[in-house]
Formats: sequence, structure tokens, C-alpha cells
Amino acid sequence: MEGTHADKPVSESGKANFDDIYHAPDPREYFRVLVGLDYIIPDLAKGVFRSLIENCDTSPGRPPTVVDVGSSYGINSAVIDYPLDIVRLARRYAQPEVYTLAPDALRVLDGHYFAAWPRLTRARFIGVDTSVPAVSYAQAVGLLDGAVTTNLEQSDPSVADRALLREADLIITTGCVGYVTAKTFRRILDCQVSGRPRTVASFVLRMYPYSEIEAELSRAGLVTEKLDGVTFVQRRFSSTAELEATLQRLEAMGIDPSGKEADGLLHAELFVSRPADAVRSLPLRDLVSVTNGEHQTRGKRFKLVQDTRTEFVH
Repeated sequence: MEGTHADKPVSESGKANFDDIYHAPDPREYFRVLVGLDYIIPDLAKGVFRSLIENCDTSPGRPPTVVDVGSSYGINSAVIDYPLDIVRLARRYAQPEVYTLAPDALRVLDGHYFAAWPRLTRARFIGVDTSVPAVSYAQAVGLLDGAVTTNLEQSDPSVADRALLREADLIITTGCVGYVTAKTFRRILDCQVSGRPRTVASFVLRMYPYSEIEAELSRAGLVTEKLDGVTFVQRRFSSTAELEATLQRLEAMGIDPSGKEADGLLHAELFVSRPADAVRSLPLRDLVSVTNGEHQTRGKRFKLVQDTRTEFVH
């Protein structure tokens, strides 16, 4: 998987801009570009999310509802709900017989493909993403049970959106913090049934502060724990510019990138917010097990060497 867009422009958020791959009618370019950069955080997160789904306090007969913020093509639900991983999916989409299919034909094929796998959870998945093509694909192939495409950074959810979000048991994200803020989380939480216990689990790149979102979750009665002592690889940097922008943001925040971002990999931290009694009865360290992915990347990296110079090296 060597094909990538290596010189993507860097957005104001400090990350490379991959907007084009999120607005295609299917995820073939998504997998080609991001897995070409050793994108692995959905694989690292899926075990955590499965543990949290198993611990959802739902009434008998009602499946847990998972709201995926920044769901795009339903990738998180694919690897959580089925015995699949990112590389396996990427290799499938890279096959000439699959890569050359018309989008409508691929949707039909993918619907059968996912339906053929045994499910590992009983959850319902609701996507929150402004990309209509991405969530339309995910719904068509059975990866999402519903979707909210309203830009919750700018607008309140519609009546239909609120109906989808009101029974959320678990709210997850693996990479959209930095693009979305506390505004999105507040609008989702405002839809919730009063008094319902729920959990929010966010994998957040270290260059983005989580304090404003944590404060919003606290106002909703949730206590936030960070999984200390471990970070999770998201992917390799796409360019020297993205590496340098990230290092600048970390320096401004007083965070040491040595051995992590300086070695060419974007790293995230895990924050989980739950009701106080749930935190007291089962601390986060006892609830989840982790793999950080540092030794699972394969391609050459843009790395900081000799403090001021970057190189593209293995």
C-alpha cells in the first residue's frame, strides 16, 4: 500500500487535509491513501470500544446504541462489529477486480461482504458526519443504522437528528477532535434522555487539548479519566510540513514529542467519560486493555533528526 497523497496541504488544525477522500461515493480512495500512511487507530481502538459496549447498561432486549462522531464510511463499526481489520479491508479494495467496479456495483458487493461475517456485538451504530456520500455508503452496506449529517459545529440538530441521538449509550471518536469542538459534543448530549447513563470515549491526538470538551462532559454529569502511561498511534505523517506543524503545536502546549511525534508518528491519548458511580466501581485501567501500535507501522516516516532537521527514513 504505497500509494499516498504525500504532499497534502496542512490545514489550520495542523493536520494534512484529506477532504477529497471523505467525499467520494465509496471508501476505495480512503483506504488507498490512509492505509498507505499506516493508518491503524481504528484497529487499536476496537478492543476498547468492544469492552465499553459490553459494559453498557441497557434494558433487556434493547441493543446498545453507539454514536460515532466523524464516522465517515463506517470504518469503526466495520472493525468493531466484525472480525476484520484495516489492512485486510484495504487489500480487498486494492484488488483490481474490486478497485475498478462502478460505485453502485461496489455497494451491492460490500453489502453482501459485510453481511457474510458473524457479528461480534449487538450494537446499533449511528454516524455523525457532514459527508453525505460517506454516510450514505455506510448505511447502504449495513455499517450504519442511521446518520446525522447536520454540521453540529454550526447548527442545532434537526428533529430527525434528535430522534437518532437521544438514546445513545456510547459516544465514540477516533480522530475528529480538532475538527470538532465542545459545541458538537454539547449538541449531542442535549439530545440525550435525561438521567440515562452513557459513556463518551475519545481518542485524541496529543496536539489537541481536550479540556473544553471535558468541561462540557462534566456539566452533563460525566467524570473523565485519561488512560495514563500509554499513547496510540494514528498514522505516519504525510509530509515534512505536517510533521513540523504538529511539533510546533506540541511545543506551544509544553508537550515533549521525543520518541513519539518526533519519530514520525501521530500519537493519540484515550479519554473516557462516565457517570461517577461507574468510575468508582470499575476504574478505566480495569475496564480496557490496550495495544498502542508503535511497532505495527511499516512505511518510511518523516522524522525529526538533530533537533532541527527532518528526514524521510525507515
